Amino acid sequence: MQPQPQPRRPRSDASGPPGRRIPRRRLAALACVTALTFTVSTSAGTGHLAPGATTAGAGPIVLSRSSAHGPCLIRGAPEVQMSEGIPTSAGYARSTGTVRALTLMIDFSDAPGEGKALDRFREFFPQTRHWFRTSSYGRLDYRPALPVREWLRMPKSFREYGIERGAPFDPGYRALVQDLVAVADPKVDFRAYDLLNVLVTPNAGPSALDTVLSVTFAGNPEAPTADGKPVANASFVYSRQDDGSGSYDRTGYRVLPHENGHVFGLPDLYTAEGGGAVGHWDIMSEDWGANNDLLGWHKWKLGWLDAAQVHCVADPGTTEFTLTPLARTGGSKLVVVPLDSGTGYAVELRTRAGNDEAVCRPGILIYKVDAAVDTGMGPITVQDSRRDSGGCTRAPNVHSELSDAPFAPGETFRDPRTGVVIKVVGAEPSGDYRVRVTRGPIAAGSRR
Repeated sequence: MQPQPQPRRPRSDASGPPGRRIPRRRLAALACVTALTFTVSTSAGTGHLAPGATTAGAGPIVLSRSSAHGPCLIRGAPEVQMSEGIPTSAGYARSTGTVRALTLMIDFSDAPGEGKALDRFREFFPQTRHWFRTSSYGRLDYRPALPVREWLRMPKSFREYGIERGAPFDPGYRALVQDLVAVADPKVDFRAYDLLNVLVTPNAGPSALDTVLSVTFAGNPEAPTADGKPVANASFVYSRQDDGSGSYDRTGYRVLPHENGHVFGLPDLYTAEGGGAVGHWDIMSEDWGANNDLLGWHKWKLGWLDAAQVHCVADPGTTEFTLTPLARTGGSKLVVVPLDSGTGYAVELRTRAGNDEAVCRPGILIYKVDAAVDTGMGPITVQDSRRDSGGCTRAPNVHSELSDAPFAPGETFRDPRTGVVIKVVGAEPSGDYRVRVTRGPIAAGSRR
């Protein structure tokens, strides 16, 4: 018997001007991961399998690597929830190629659908698809499927399901998923899809300004089955995540790429104290306000970077690299400096481009990855080049302190404990940056 899902930790108010703060962020539940064996879908996503088509489903995330990357494949213990270890465990949705996202809009007798169900769908699409295409350099062909274009009325009232912040999968969500499958089954062949998005009518539950209910259950083999397939990777989005800045029409969709990040195996990077560990440098940390991308570590983890774009510095000595902006297709993207079998530093170049519209100080971003830390407990920590500066952005609800964290040409990061030194040597006219990495021997021993 598999362990039951455990709740994700909340995050606190993000930084922003007075009166424009997002409340404590969502609690969500995560299931224990086990391998699933469904093959790649070749159907058109119409709700029914085409003749001769195979089923969609979870599959291994293919990591591009060489033998030289071995020391940089840091790993967490099996009990770690959504470890940052590489490669990602099996059981999550595929994150490369064509991925079909079954999208259903639901309402309740005590919360009837607001407006047309298609209007709810348009709050998230095509923006979410474009976001993933940009972030993945075109390697994720994310296709939202809409076999049912009306509200699906659940047989119980919203109150009866007992959904609230931090609600576990049992019993409320199990009942909701079972009912959803029963109502949708006449019109939906669940075998044709890789993941499920449930867009709940926004008037069900409290406003997101009061509490955020949106949640994902990922890699969950204990979920109810639909057409013989566990509904193992499902994201639920509730009230409109309006940050109070008037930018909802442009940025409100971003809660869905965050939640879908979980079905691809990515953890929450915020902590109970808020976004102070990573700030606005990854959508798994802060997903409201101005746009931001995923960290290079996550792009490698998801299979969006080639082996030649990732450099592993495991041997003692000094090595120099030229990094291209993370938002630009092609070129070297990531330098990883392993510290032991479970931790390491990652180095990348962030500029204002692509999904990174919030960057106010471009430069070399350095962060520590710890594969032994659970989701929501701070598995990644950005190293701040300007501590206690207050940051360089005043964008609403962006964690401002870390907005100027990148290191500029001529600046150096040092870790006296490990002897790792990372110097930004200079910037090229092309926009590329040169970095010099010096390290001592990798620490002996195994996982902590």
